[in-house]
Amino acid sequence: MKPKQIKKLLVDEIQKLADNPQDYCTNPGSDFLRKRKLPMNKILAGIIGMGSGSLTNELLDLFGASADTPTSSAFVQQRKKIKPEAFKKIFDGFSSKLIDNFNEDMPILAVDGSDVQIPTNPDDLNSFHSGKDGRKSYNLLHINALYNINYSIYHDVIIQKSKEKNEHNALQEMVDRSEIPKALVIADRGYESFNSMAHIQEKGWFFLIRVKDGINGIKNGLDLPKTDCFDIDISLKLTRKKTNAVKELFKDKNHYRSVSSAQPFDYLPLKNKKSEPAKFYELHFRIVRFPISETSYETIVTNLNSEKYPPDEVKKLYASRWEIETSFRDLKYTIGMLDFHSKKVMCIQQEIYAHMIMYNFAEMITSHVVIEKKQRKHTYKANFSVAVHMCRLFYHGKATSPDVEAIIAKNLIPIRPDRHRERNLIVKIFHGFLYRVA
Repeated sequence: MKPKQIKKLLVDEIQKLADNPQDYCTNPGSDFLRKRKLPMNKILAGIIGMGSGSLTNELLDLFGASADTPTSSAFVQQRKKIKPEAFKKIFDGFSSKLIDNFNEDMPILAVDGSDVQIPTNPDDLNSFHSGKDGRKSYNLLHINALYNINYSIYHDVIIQKSKEKNEHNALQEMVDRSEIPKALVIADRGYESFNSMAHIQEKGWFFLIRVKDGINGIKNGLDLPKTDCFDIDISLKLTRKKTNAVKELFKDKNHYRSVSSAQPFDYLPLKNKKSEPAKFYELHFRIVRFPISETSYETIVTNLNSEKYPPDEVKKLYASRWEIETSFRDLKYTIGMLDFHSKKVMCIQQEIYAHMIMYNFAEMITSHVVIEKKQRKHTYKANFSVAVHMCRLFYHGKATSPDVEAIIAKNLIPIRPDRHRERNLIVKIFHGFLYRVA
């Protein structure tokens, strides 16, 4: 799609919601009924297009530095009338329209989560963390995302407060409500779960999940080869019943497994009457173990066909999951998800959805820019920071489509896939309102 088509899709989704606002207003009987300087479509479009500047400067950009630019206070009063679900609705509609244009037999979707620090509020107990070892207290929101690796856009997102977060439930919900007929979900160790595997299997999708090598994972309790590398098929029947007859079956470790009543599993009843026969749920998967260096190995569970996806292919697919990690970095630092324009959680949720909309908008435009191939040492790609800036200008009507594509094509950076560096795990703090760029 051309940039103009992508912009039209987004503008149409914004206008569609603004034309029927009542389901997404905090006071449906009174909000946005009168004609105002800040109508709903202007508020929605403005928040989606926001960068990392102060709210006043963002409004001046939105209104073309006009003397009639509304005050920050007026904007805040209007935005508080809009539920965060309005932006989720726009995100879903826009993403769905983009996905309809993809030519994929089986999308490859990575799932992962990321914390975002928000202004400190001790009264919000579900997100508040008291500081330890002399550190300041803080509040966190947790973002769960489903990300298309081949097209570099987000398919779905669920926002949770950090103390309420449940990545397994989030994954299962995103899988269950998706309208994609067939897909492959790639996940890291935090998503290791029979319940998640069953949800994906029931959907008719495929999974590829890294699992723990220790005593607490799915791998524990199975009869597996003693070698460092292997690829073995498992057909496991799960049950909650523990009669003596069923316990005898558990001796066949690769075919029967007990699921405790405390362990979530949506496809088995919590209790079985003694008079009723045992109910089983059958889960089919492979356990693949392969080397990633001379001394370390990874273990994967997957239901992909072993002939079409041998261990080397499984290894490549799992490595591609790193794309969602780099997307979170771009989302926070390039799009500006660390720089919110409110202290209220509701407004911050608005901006999280808005930033993800802008990420998809910028990625779709950037991905269609033709990069001229030359004889160079490295392969080159568009500088996403420059691309986002140009896409925002284009979104606000301050740049034309040809100029956007030409400037993105000129600003390139080399791709260095074999680079390795130690991961920086320093907590990323909320950027206060007084320390924003101009």
